[in-house]
Amino acid sequence: MSIKADSRHLYLQVIDRLKRDIETGVYKEKQKLPSEFELAKQLGVSRATLREALRVLEEENVIIRRHGVGTFVNARPLFTSGIEQLSSVTDMIRQAGRKPGTIFLSSSIQQPTEDDMRRFQCGPDEGLLLIERVRTADGEPVVYCIDKILCKYLPRGISYEQESLFESLHSQAHRDIAYAVARIEPLGYHEKVSPILQCDPETALLVLKQMHFDKNDEAIFYSINYFRSDKFSFHVMRKRFGF
Repeated sequence: MSIKADSRHLYLQVIDRLKRDIETGVYKEKQKLPSEFELAKQLGVSRATLREALRVLEEENVIIRRHGVGTFVNARPLFTSGIEQLSSVTDMIRQAGRKPGTIFLSSSIQQPTEDDMRRFQCGPDEGLLLIERVRTADGEPVVYCIDKILCKYLPRGISYEQESLFESLHSQAHRDIAYAVARIEPLGYHEKVSPILQCDPETALLVLKQMHFDKNDEAIFYSINYFRSDKFSFHVMRKRFGF
């Protein structure tokens, strides 16, 4: 069982070994791992080396450590997307072979805050439509969404029966989103959002904040989406210039 026949740092070997064991089903999703003493003995490494490997695996959301309970294998994300690709939540759910759905929570017209005026480059008297929704996949809540849209871009009586706000803006407001400026922030338990998404107390959230623009560089809508980190995974492709 020892993994020492390798020139790399031991904790890197431990990471690879545990990932391989999870992928091959030695340890299944949500299964509790052996104790640190037992696991270190099996792998032939010190507990300090094992703890460093577990720390990295926890940061990568491969495992989750529950204080006083043990270490468990995290559920694999059902939905993955490249962050450089602008896709609606609806499309992400469809691409994973699931049926998208929407639970509308509220909608209201509000005056813009100072942050809104900066984002939209608008005045204090311009109205903003605020929409709160929960997006579902096969009926399971997976994303909590807050969207702010300048009212001047919306025709009177616009409906949101379509799952995708992109599609609603295209078909009813004749506005096509060309690109977005995004920021992702990790977040732990949220008093309001976590219960709505039926998260365990240990389940983290990924918060995606995006300002959406049309082809004329006009700011159309701003969104804050709270994704369950056990359901969604985002990645980005980075390239070196000159190659």
